Amino acid sequence: KDRSRITLAVAGFKKDDIDITAQQHLLLVTGKKDAAQQDRSNFLHVGIAARSFERRFELADFVRVQSADLADGLLTIELV
Repeated sequence: KDRSRITLAVAGFKKDDIDITAQQHLLLVTGKKDAAQQDRSNFLHVGIAARSFERRFELADFVRVQSADLADGLLTIELV
């Protein structure tokens, strides 16, 4: 009852590309790719979009981030 989980599909991103910041009442998840990694001029079709992103989640006063894990293209953030 007192636990929640946020799961984001982040295929193509590595741990070094993702930043998780917990501020007061806010959880900020950003993924950034280098310009060299985003160069797709040699491809006709790219199935997985690997552009930079930012997601914000508003948290209640009593919620804190317990852990985060990246496995198989899924970022899982545990909240308590």
